[in-house]
Amino acid sequence: MEGIDTERLDDICQGCGAPIQTINEDEAGYVPQSALKNDTIICKRCFRLKHYNEVQDVSYTDQDFVDMLSQISKTKGLIVKLVDVFDFNGSFIKSLHRLTGDNPIILIGNKVDLLPKSTNVSKLRQWMKKSAADLGLVVQDVFLISASTGQGMDQVKNAIESYRKKQDVYVVGSTNVGKSTFINRLINESTGTKDAITTSYFPGTTLGFIEIPLDDSTALYDTPGVINRKQLSHYMSDFDLKTITPTKEIKPRVYQLQEGQTLYVGGLARFDFVKGEKQSFVCYFANQLTIHRTKLDNAENLYEKHVGEMLTPPSKENATEYPALKEQSFKVKDNKTDIVFPGLGWITVTGNHATVSAHSPDIMPVSRRDALI
Repeated sequence: MEGIDTERLDDICQGCGAPIQTINEDEAGYVPQSALKNDTIICKRCFRLKHYNEVQDVSYTDQDFVDMLSQISKTKGLIVKLVDVFDFNGSFIKSLHRLTGDNPIILIGNKVDLLPKSTNVSKLRQWMKKSAADLGLVVQDVFLISASTGQGMDQVKNAIESYRKKQDVYVVGSTNVGKSTFINRLINESTGTKDAITTSYFPGTTLGFIEIPLDDSTALYDTPGVINRKQLSHYMSDFDLKTITPTKEIKPRVYQLQEGQTLYVGGLARFDFVKGEKQSFVCYFANQLTIHRTKLDNAENLYEKHVGEMLTPPSKENATEYPALKEQSFKVKDNKTDIVFPGLGWITVTGNHATVSAHSPDIMPVSRRDALI
């Protein structure tokens, strides 16, 4: 190939880990030929992401990501699994124990800085560990961090060094859990290198294993984000995704409800107080996400008329693509209880002897837990 540095075609993109290629602009790792002269090569996708905050789709399938991740089972090392504390089920890779072999795993909950300060973090860690075990994954330990602010990072760095036993480290997680931000901060605080890998609001940034040396014989590997179609983010436009994603500490919103009243969380979820004495319900969702109160008798009619308009997100353009809501009923007797909406937040039932119903997409079922606050 005349005029092309063919040796550089063996390189990988320093942003996402995809093999560099100059042929197909729609495939992963594409760079224009002129970019091969640069000392550091990043693909067009990462360039657009870094400089213009635009994300481009690539042709990898969900199975491609899983196949890449399954390579870990053939190695020896520590698995660092990242989840989103606001979307535990949606960001949990249920097949992880089959993909990673017998390697030890530590579980890290990210975005803890966005939780109200009154959150019982000990209860949260216990709930995460039990929930992981219920899903078939035994973890060595659980940590809570904020990759964006650095909260909890010192403890995690020490734990990684202790648990890895001088072996490689593999950081795994579903898309949009903050994995790249976590690694960038880990590397920056350890070595002083900034922006080691590309970060993004949007799913699917890292396209191949990125090797970051820890010492002469071991490395930390950033792995591809596994796409979980049960994540709410995959049904949101970029604009709507920003609306449901907390950016500041969540402020609780308290509603005094009579039985027969309903709360709509935008047009994404619904909460009915079916039966019980008048009591308080505390909502924990992104501050910018609007909550509407109505009568239970009017709830269906309101949704049909106003989803995508008054009840938004989803925006009007995406309302028809949003999955239908399915009802689940819960009876709360004595303990304060959180009704958890995956990818959004939760509503705390503060009283007792209440019957409530929660409506969410069938593929993202609501769950309950003892209240964290």
